[in-house]
Amino acid sequence: MRNIVTVSVLSFIFLLCSSNKLEFRKEYKLRTVVIDAGHGGKDVGCNGKFSHEADVALRIAKEVGSLIEKNVPDVKVVYTRKDDTFVELIDRAGIANKNNADLFLSIHLNSGPSAAYGTETYTMGLHTSEGNLNVAKRENAVILQEDNYEANYNGFDPNSPQSHILFALHQSAYIDNSLRFAEKIEREFKTRAGRKSRGVKQAGFLVLWKSYMPSVLIECGFLTNPTEEKFLNDKTGQSYIASGIYRAFKEYKQELEAMN
Repeated sequence: MRNIVTVSVLSFIFLLCSSNKLEFRKEYKLRTVVIDAGHGGKDVGCNGKFSHEADVALRIAKEVGSLIEKNVPDVKVVYTRKDDTFVELIDRAGIANKNNADLFLSIHLNSGPSAAYGTETYTMGLHTSEGNLNVAKRENAVILQEDNYEANYNGFDPNSPQSHILFALHQSAYIDNSLRFAEKIEREFKTRAGRKSRGVKQAGFLVLWKSYMPSVLIECGFLTNPTEEKFLNDKTGQSYIASGIYRAFKEYKQELEAMN
């Protein structure tokens, strides 16, 4: 009889603990996203024949944010800039960290030979080609316009391949989800927006360096390609790009929260 009582008591305790564990287990929710329009202010970024990267990136960034705010109202959208303002790279990640963001996405436009076209989405990591390194060098070179950049970035030299390798070792804790989100973005660009996807890549981007959450940098197209420049400056083209990023965001959010 004593054994039966003991087993019953232990079973009750186990069920009670399990119930409390279920009750107090915190389910993951993607609550805050930080959207970063690359460049701005004195830093115009790359140039096309009639447009600047900073301006086009801002328009796309604001449209992405608007789609999220309208269709996923439980998510807080924070912008690193909403006008033509210069924001240092280290402060962009700082905004994401300060707001305890669950996701950080930085929007840019690419440059290259006039025949180059298509989208690329980057995560922080080791560059695997000279092309990836060159993109990182170009985007990171903005620190030369910042005050005290050597102190802020621990002596980082934007022209040194070795510096990019060292900085790429950060963000490793978030690489899986960063890649997951990046792959969704490029798939949306290719299958729904009809864009040429140049794939998901990795390189040492300073803007992603100190962001303590999954982070991606999106190159939405080449301003140096005359056809793409027209597309990227057209409202319909910007809508295609923004919608692709939004749909990838929504799918990423749903997928992670379904794991609860």
